[in-house]
Amino acid sequence: MKRLVLAYSGGLETSAAIPWLAEHYGEGNAPDDRAEVIAVMVDVGRKPGLVEARARALALGATRCHVVDVREEFARDYVLPTLQAGAFSDDRSPLPSALARPLIARKIVDVARMEHATGIAYGGGRGYDGASLDVLIRSADTSFELIAPARLWRMSPATLLAYAESHGISVVPPPGSPHQIAANVWGRSIALDPAQDPWSDVPEDIFELTRAAEGGPDQPAYLDIEFERGVPTRVNGIEMLLLEMIESLETIAGAHGIGRTDTIVSRPDGTKYREVCEAPAAVILATAHRELEQLLLPADLIRLIHRAGRTYADLIQSGRWFSETREALDAFTRSVQAHLSGTIRLRLFKGECRVAGRAARAAVINTPS
Repeated sequence: MKRLVLAYSGGLETSAAIPWLAEHYGEGNAPDDRAEVIAVMVDVGRKPGLVEARARALALGATRCHVVDVREEFARDYVLPTLQAGAFSDDRSPLPSALARPLIARKIVDVARMEHATGIAYGGGRGYDGASLDVLIRSADTSFELIAPARLWRMSPATLLAYAESHGISVVPPPGSPHQIAANVWGRSIALDPAQDPWSDVPEDIFELTRAAEGGPDQPAYLDIEFERGVPTRVNGIEMLLLEMIESLETIAGAHGIGRTDTIVSRPDGTKYREVCEAPAAVILATAHRELEQLLLPADLIRLIHRAGRTYADLIQSGRWFSETREALDAFTRSVQAHLSGTIRLRLFKGECRVAGRAARAAVINTPS
């Protein structure tokens, strides 16, 4: 019997993929000849209904459904080096969706190896996410057959919905939802409906983590972000692990309307789409980290860091996380962090995040004259 591992999101597309894979990748027509499908859910944060989704996968015929909680690992091994590298797309978007994909790919491969699977399947087979996930899985392990059902089944949204209904699948939202939303610990990214006029303002009801700037509190909030060798360790004197800090800063900054970006993103095929991102904690931590660099590092090194950060962001977006280039950039970034200890005070008010104070606990690096 052929055994496949499916990266399962709990949504309509990957739910429909379970019976579809079993039917189309079996070795014959008998029930025992259907392919065995093992679902894997990788929790990088903001995945409500995991228990229900797991039950749905099993009800649809998955042999097993693994749920892997990687939130702390994501914060420690992916968010932190990206923050330290200053890897923001166009110096604005913290790339929450793209940043999670390398870890998701690696965990899917780990489960596929453990289960002795012959192939890996995943949803989102069209567009930017599917293309980079191909690259990431191949970078982690070239031995698995890759299957993207959405590229193969050639079903229109209406046909997919009919197929789902015939298999007892009822998942909200149905196909045809105007926006594609991805969310994790680091923030939310929303690829807007291509039919929306790029001249139009973003509808307010699309946001969940941030309040409109004009609706924020009438008094500013002050945050003292303390760093030890480039690692954020305390907020207003309270020591926190990074995951806990992100959650705390998100609540405070989001209430003050901090963390929204609106950018045009280019896909590998040259097409473009409008992406809205809300990542309050990312904006706070990146602002503080950059300001500490300005305080402690020489101008020529800061310029080099900025160029390296853009390259780092490009690697994330193109699915080249598992590359020697990224490892080399990490080594460079780590060497710089040793000089970054201090505290940055930020003032949050009505959508504005500005630096209100700086205190160094490390010697300023001066460029020799």
